[in-house]
Amino acid sequence: MVNVFVPDTLADALRIRGQHDTLVINGGTDVMVKYRRWNGMPPDFPLDVLHIGNLAELKRIEIAKDKIMIGATVTLSELMEHPFVPDYINLPIREMASPAIRNMGTLAGNLCNASSSGDSLPMLYALDAEVTLASVHGTRKLPIRQFITFAKQTLLQPDELVTEIMIPIADYTVAYYRKIGGRKVNAISKASFYAVAIKKDGVVEDVRIAFGSVAPTAVRDRVCEEILIGTAETELDAKIETLRTRYVELLSPLDDTRSTADYRRHVSLQLLEDFIGKGLAK
Repeated sequence: MVNVFVPDTLADALRIRGQHDTLVINGGTDVMVKYRRWNGMPPDFPLDVLHIGNLAELKRIEIAKDKIMIGATVTLSELMEHPFVPDYINLPIREMASPAIRNMGTLAGNLCNASSSGDSLPMLYALDAEVTLASVHGTRKLPIRQFITFAKQTLLQPDELVTEIMIPIADYTVAYYRKIGGRKVNAISKASFYAVAIKKDGVVEDVRIAFGSVAPTAVRDRVCEEILIGTAETELDAKIETLRTRYVELLSPLDDTRSTADYRRHVSLQLLEDFIGKGLAK
C-alpha cells in the first residue's frame, strides 16, 4: 500500500522527506504519465507519495534588481501571468504543453524530470539559472548545468526538496526561441533552440545560446558564444560556418520514434542560422 503525505509547511515536508522514501508530486503532469497503468486504474507508484502543493512557502515569485526567484510550486501559468517576469523567460513557457497542463505543471517539476526534451531547460541553461535544494540538514545551491548530470538524472538527494529556482535577469535586447515538434502545440520537442543577446550600436555585447533535445542534457558552449561577442551585425554571417563546425561536434542527438538524429542535427543548425540572421543581424 502506498501512503500519501500532504504537509502544510516546508518544515514538515522536509521531516517527512528525511524519514521516508518518497516520490514528490505537485502538479504531477509527468509523474502521473510515467506511472500510469491503463485507463480507469490508479497509477502504480513505486514509493510513498509526498504532495507539496499546500506549501505556501514555495508558492511565490520574488524579483530583485538582478535576479528572479521562482518557488517550486509556482505553476507555469502563474509564471506566465506575473506582470514582472521578463518575456524572455516566458518565451519557452508559452510553448509548453497545453493550458490545462500549464495550470498544473511547474518549472521545478520540468527541471527535476530532467528530460533531454524538457522545454524549459535550454532557457535555464542559457540564463545560468541555479536551483536551491533543502533538507532537514540545511540548504545548498547548484547551477542547473551541475544539477542535471544526464537525461533523467539529477543530484537531488532522497532527503531533499527543490525549494526555488533562481534566474539572473538582464536587459536583453534580443530573445529567440523555437521548438520543433510533431504538431504546433502540445507536442514533445524533436529539437529546440533558445538564445538571448544584448546588442548596442549594432555590436553584440553578450549572447547566450542553448539547444534542447539533441543530447542527454541541454547543450550550451561559451566558446561559441565568445565567437559572436564583439561582432558587428554586418559581420555575423562570416561567423556561421565556424559555429556550425563546432556545434556539429557538440550535438549528439538520437534516433527515436519521434525523429532521427540527422534531422535533429540539421534543424538545430538551421535554427542557429535563423537566430543569427533574423535575431542578431536585424
